[in-house]
Amino acid sequence: MRVAIVENTKITHAGQVGHALAEAGAETVTIRAYAGEPLPTFEDYEALVVFGGEQNARDDDAHPYLPELAGLMRRFGDSGKAVLGICLGSQLLARAYGGENLIGAAPEFGWCEIDRTDAGRSDPVLSVLPDRFLSFQWHDDTFSLPNGALHLAENERTRHQAFRLGRAAYGFQFHFEADRHVVRDWIQHFPEVIERKSPGWLARHPELEVADGVLSDQMGLSVGRAWVAQIR
Repeated sequence: MRVAIVENTKITHAGQVGHALAEAGAETVTIRAYAGEPLPTFEDYEALVVFGGEQNARDDDAHPYLPELAGLMRRFGDSGKAVLGICLGSQLLARAYGGENLIGAAPEFGWCEIDRTDAGRSDPVLSVLPDRFLSFQWHDDTFSLPNGALHLAENERTRHQAFRLGRAAYGFQFHFEADRHVVRDWIQHFPEVIERKSPGWLARHPELEVADGVLSDQMGLSVGRAWVAQIR
């Protein structure tokens, strides 16, 4: 099982996705697309993971590889290979299939409640979750669902939290990969950004981590394992 992981920013963590891939014995290759490394080839991998970044999904002038990456995600998805897009990755997957990217339309930060839809209850990945669950959020943008996408999860702030296209092309707006260790590292690297985005959140983090972070970690690993099980 060979899995290509595309990073779109310097501070990127595979987190719970990495744990699930390691448990399954997957061979992973990381491509730092933001630094100019060439994108993975379609033929050499059984699955593709695309993580988040500070850019938006239409920021082609500053990040000219984005259209090619969106096209690669669609090629994997159309072939039936497993695709996982998280945050920016989900927005690129929506773009790849004709969805509209809505820049700055849905700011959200911290551990937040998310609800499964009816389609999510019967989905091979989302079915491992309860109807309402917690996960970490850090985004400003959202998207419209492409034609043919199954809407899997939502909340009041951001309606399109998760979707699936075809057999196993998944987009997750929420950062289920971000366990407590990942969140702590983000705090170390981006305290000023976080304080601007959610004033007072840093001071509340220790108590939030004990309650919400523990539950989110449990959920995140379950989702990671369920997605890895779709790789074939």
